[in-house]
Amino acid sequence: MSVIESPAPSRQDSQSSIPFPVPSGLRVGLTYDLRSEYLARGYSEEDTAEFDQQGTVDALDAALCGLGFETERIGNVERLIERIQAGARWDLVFNICEGLHGIGREGLVPALLDHYQIPYVFSDPLVMATTLDKATAKQLVASRGIPTARFTVVSSATERPDLRDLDFPLFVKPLAEGTGKGVNPASIVRDRQQLEERCSDLLLRYQQPVLVETYLPGRELTVGILGTGLEAEVLGTLEIVLLAGAEPGAYSYVNKENCEELVEYRSVGPADPVVAEAERVALEAWQVLGCRDGGRVDLRCDAAGTPCFLEVNPLAGLHPEHSDLPIIASAKRVSYGSLIERIVRSALARTPVLDGAEHAGRITVQLG
Repeated sequence: MSVIESPAPSRQDSQSSIPFPVPSGLRVGLTYDLRSEYLARGYSEEDTAEFDQQGTVDALDAALCGLGFETERIGNVERLIERIQAGARWDLVFNICEGLHGIGREGLVPALLDHYQIPYVFSDPLVMATTLDKATAKQLVASRGIPTARFTVVSSATERPDLRDLDFPLFVKPLAEGTGKGVNPASIVRDRQQLEERCSDLLLRYQQPVLVETYLPGRELTVGILGTGLEAEVLGTLEIVLLAGAEPGAYSYVNKENCEELVEYRSVGPADPVVAEAERVALEAWQVLGCRDGGRVDLRCDAAGTPCFLEVNPLAGLHPEHSDLPIIASAKRVSYGSLIERIVRSALARTPVLDGAEHAGRITVQLG
C-alpha cells in the first residue's frame, strides 16, 4: 500500500487547539469484535474480515485516554450484555461493532444501548440496517436525485433477473457485506449466462440476496465525512488506484486484504472537478441516510466521468495506519487523536453530559 498526499492544507490540524471539555470522571466503555478471538473460535479469515486488530483497540483506547476519559475495555456484544446484566454502566459508547449475522448485525449494539439509555458514538440501529442493505441505501439516495448505478436484486437461484433497465457489463456482489467480501474479477459479468452463474454462486456462499448493478468503469473514490446532519463536513478524499498484480476491475476482497502490495491511495482534492462533485454527492448521501459522527462514502465514476454513489460505511475502520478514514485524516494533517476527538465531539453534541457524581456510569464507548 502506498499513499500519495495532496498538498498540505493551509490549516495545520495535527492537534486541536481547542481544549476538549471532558467532565470530571467521564467513563467510556470500549466494545469491539477482536478478529483474533473469532479466528480462535474457528471462523475463517473472510468471516472476520471486518473485525478489528488488537492494534486498533490499543490505539483507540490511547486516544480516548489522551482526551481525559476513563476507559474500560469491554469486548464484543456478548461481553457487553454480561456487563450490563451485572449492573455496569458507562457515560458513552464508541460504537464500531460489526456483528456476525443478519441484516441487523451492525445495529445490534446500538439497539441494546438504546434500550438501556446509554449514549453511544456513531449511527443508530435504523441507519446501520439501512446502509448495510446496499439496495435500500441506493433507493433512498436515488429518490433524492443522487446519482447511483441502476440495479436490481436477486433473492433466489430460481429467480430470473429483471434486466429491462440494465445493460451489460454488470457488477454482481452480496447485498449486505463489507471489506470487499464476495467481490473479485468474476463480479463483472458480460452476458446472462455469466450473470446467472455468478448469482447462484453468491446466493449459495453468502446465504443472502445479491445486488446486480450497471458496471461503473471509471475512477474509484472514498470520501471521509465527519459530523452529523447539517454540521457534517468532508474531511478529505482518497482515490483508489489498483497496482500491477492487483485483481482488475474492482476494489476486491483480495485487493483490500493485501492493500500494502496491491493498492495505491492518492489523496485528492476539490481542485479536481470530479473530486469536488464526488465530495458534494458524498456529503448529500451522508445527510440523506442520517449517518452520524464519522465514516466514509464510496463512489465510482461512470463512463462519462460522473461520480456515482456505491455505498456508505457508517462504521469505518479506525486502525491508525491501515484504515481508509485515518489515512484520509493523515493526508490532511489531522492526527489520529484529533480524528477521534472530532468524532467524539459530534457524539457529545447530542448527549446530555451531567456533572460530578450524577454522570458516573451513564456513558459507553464501542469498538468493533
